[in-house]
Amino acid sequence: MKEQFIELLRSTKREGIENVIDYLEKVGFFSAPASVARHLNSDGGLVVHSLNVYKTATAISKQMIAIKPEIAEKLPEESIIISALLHDVCKANIYKKIQKWRKDADNRWEQYDSYDCDYSRFPVGHGEKSVIMLLRLGLQLTNDEILAIRWHMGAWNLPMQSYEDKSNISAAFDNCPLTAIINSADGLATHILEVTE
Repeated sequence: MKEQFIELLRSTKREGIENVIDYLEKVGFFSAPASVARHLNSDGGLVVHSLNVYKTATAISKQMIAIKPEIAEKLPEESIIISALLHDVCKANIYKKIQKWRKDADNRWEQYDSYDCDYSRFPVGHGEKSVIMLLRLGLQLTNDEILAIRWHMGAWNLPMQSYEDKSNISAAFDNCPLTAIINSADGLATHILEVTE
């Protein structure tokens, strides 16, 4: 999966992409979980999730272009690759392995491996943090890619935010098909592809 992820990123030939790949290697992106207790909370889950978002975004964009061909120019393949694979870069160095306790089937306590996360080193918000990190690494992002990464979680935390933020997300979704596609792909990957029974 790591090789596929890196190959896709390199296929964009985007300025700064090697800096991003080197950084992801250094901070453990490829061994990190996708979450603490929900989807893909296991070693390597973050890269699996990112590839699932890419595959889903590719499928959605093809269908949307078939329905509305005029949006094709707003959905270049390299933008889908960059936005889908790098939307959760902010998670690369926030997880640490810990031991937790739970009761087993016989109601006895057992210890198990789990994760904890710590956003305190750079607490600027989820999507914003990914954008800032990528720009700091020298990756040249288009405006649409910035919007798609920034708003990939949609309005998940907007009830606490301002009218301006709510207007911004609405404009991003209305004017940038990539934003709606990455948001949808992230949700579908998380809640359909990555759900375990």
